[in-house]
Amino acid sequence: MISKTLRLASVCIACMACAMTTSIAADLVKVGVLNTSGDIAVHVANEKGYFKQEGIDVELIVFDASAKMIPSLGVGDLDVGGGATAVSLFNAIDRKVGVRIVADKGRTEPGYIYQSFMIRKDLITSGRFKSWSDLKGLKFAQGGAGVGPLSVLNQAAIKGGVKYEDIEKSFMSFPQQVAALKSGAIDGSIMNEPYKTLVARDGLAVEFAPSEDVVSMYELSLLFFGDKFRQERADVARRFMRAFLKANRDYLDALEKGRWRQDGGADEIIDIFSRKLNIPLDLARSITPQATDPDGKPALESIARDLAFFQDQGEVANKALRVEDCIDLSFAEAAAKELGAHTRKK
Repeated sequence: MISKTLRLASVCIACMACAMTTSIAADLVKVGVLNTSGDIAVHVANEKGYFKQEGIDVELIVFDASAKMIPSLGVGDLDVGGGATAVSLFNAIDRKVGVRIVADKGRTEPGYIYQSFMIRKDLITSGRFKSWSDLKGLKFAQGGAGVGPLSVLNQAAIKGGVKYEDIEKSFMSFPQQVAALKSGAIDGSIMNEPYKTLVARDGLAVEFAPSEDVVSMYELSLLFFGDKFRQERADVARRFMRAFLKANRDYLDALEKGRWRQDGGADEIIDIFSRKLNIPLDLARSITPQATDPDGKPALESIARDLAFFQDQGEVANKALRVEDCIDLSFAEAAAKELGAHTRKK
């Protein structure tokens, strides 16, 4: 009896030691998030325990702009971040600040109308705005100076035979843009979900055209790794990417033809989307989701177009900087290979 008790105690102690070792061995990864749609795979991986399965504890740190993540990524205070292409990102890479684009987090595709040109309703109903040529003299809002969507606005201007300089730009957050449309302070915006659905629902603006009509396969959000993370903690970075892509594929499995699945297969993802982005569940269900690549492959042409635009504007002074200098796709490629080809879950 005593021998049996001792054996049982030994097993319990061994299990406790194993649990303690697992806990101690978990690698902390500090991840910058904006709590926008581009962060959905990070939240899904965290909520569904994929990071834990890879021996990773994530600390999510909320930023109000991706540009503010760059210095922290450069010095190693932040391991992972993300956001749109921007002057600040390209200039940081040119100045050898340690950060690289490592994967796609979200983009437009044919049928995935996540981002649109929203024009104030009275300008549409009055006939003031009927075509791209009517962009001239309008005040267009964007989230900040030197951000990627301004390159899309430039392409729309070219489409309408309008000089980019002839469009007045105003910089404010999406919630501020909603108020500005209501007051008439701005004429339009290249607006993302859920805000484009909100302003259309409230009769403040009309969807003139999806940005996909101007620039196809546009990169909305990208995943960044700091150099210290990808170079000095490469094994952890590989495990992080594996969990990220696994969650990314779960997100894709919740979509069908540019919309959420209607058979209940999207419920878990929509719930995470609603809670983590702090938007009502009914609104989360009604939006048009963004597309993303199951293997994390970014649309390089989109990144190159934005970089060239910023160089032409003189905001990125180094004309020799190329997309190849800004990316490291080895982690996404390795993770995709380990996970195998993505097959959509029924």
